[in-house]
Amino acid sequence: MTQIRKPHNKFVLLALGILLILLPLAACESAPLTKEPVRFTDGSWDSIQIHNRIAAFIIESGYGYPTNLIPSETITGATGLVRGDIDVNMELWVESMAEAYQKGIASGEAVDLGTNFPDSWQGWLVPAYMIDNGDLPQGIDVFDMPEYRELFIDPEDQTRGRFYSCVPGWECEKSNERKIVTYGLDKYYNVFHPGSEAALNASIAGAYQRGEPWFGYYWEPTWILGMYDMTPIEEPPYDKEIWEATRGCAYPPGKVDIVVNSSLLERAPDVVAFLRNYETTTAQNNKALAYMQSQEASTDEAAIYFLKEFEDVWTKWVPADVAGKVKAALP
Repeated sequence: MTQIRKPHNKFVLLALGILLILLPLAACESAPLTKEPVRFTDGSWDSIQIHNRIAAFIIESGYGYPTNLIPSETITGATGLVRGDIDVNMELWVESMAEAYQKGIASGEAVDLGTNFPDSWQGWLVPAYMIDNGDLPQGIDVFDMPEYRELFIDPEDQTRGRFYSCVPGWECEKSNERKIVTYGLDKYYNVFHPGSEAALNASIAGAYQRGEPWFGYYWEPTWILGMYDMTPIEEPPYDKEIWEATRGCAYPPGKVDIVVNSSLLERAPDVVAFLRNYETTTAQNNKALAYMQSQEASTDEAAIYFLKEFEDVWTKWVPADVAGKVKAALP
C-alpha cells in the first residue's frame, strides 16, 4: 500500500501566506475603481441644458464618470459652484455675473476654462413689424419709450405699459430692474416676470402670431431669435463704469465661459482637459435649438442631434479613443 506523505507545516504556512497576499491584489484588479460624479448646474434655459447633456454624454460614455444635473438658477448655481456643491457651469455669462464670478476666481475656488461661445448677445427688443408698419420709428431708443407706453398697455394695469423681463432668479432680472429705474421708465412701465423661459417664449410667439406689440428682454443663442424677426431697442453704448454704477447702458458684449470648481482639476484632470477644448458658436447653438423647437425634441434629444450633426466639431475636443467610445454609444 502506497503511503501518502503529508506536506511539511512550513510549506503549508508559506502557501497560505502567498494566497493571502495574492487574493487582495486579484480583488483590486477585478473591482472597478469608483469615480465620483461630475455635477453640473442645470439652469432653466434650453441652451445650458443642451450643453450640459452634450458634455455629460461625452464624460459618461467617453471617460467613464457618472454625472449629475442639478437644477439651479444663475445666482444659486454660481454660489454652489464656488462652495463646491457643483463642479461645472457650462454657460456662465461672465459680465452678467461679474461680482460673484470675480470673487470665485480671486478666491481660487472657481477656475475659468475658456469660452463656450464668444458671439452671444442680450438686450431689449420689439417685433420688427412694429417698425415696418410705422407704429414705432426707425432707430427707436429707450428714451423714446415713454411716448409709446399706450402701445404696450399692461392688461392688469391700464395706466402703464408692460415690460417683459427675465425669469425670477436670473441675474438679468436685477439688471433689468435697475435699467428701468435709471432710464426713468418705471413711471411708465410695469416690469413683468414670466415664471419660466417657456412662458417668456410664449409671450413673444403669441404676440408675433397675433401681430401685437411686445417690449422686453431676450438673448441669443435661442430658437426664438432664429424664428422671429425682432429689433433691438437702442441704448447708450456699453460703458464699464456706467454699467457698474447704474446699468444705464447696453448690456456688456457677451462672453459665455465654462467655469469649474477648482477641486475638479485634481479629481478629474481628463474631464478638465476636455472642457478646456469645448467651444461652440452661436450659429451651431441656434441650429440645435431650432431643431429642438421644430421637432418638439427634449434637451437630451437636442444634445444627441448636436453630437451627430457636428461630429467634426466635438471630436476635436477629445482624444481619438474617447471619440470612438462616444460614437459607439450614440443611439
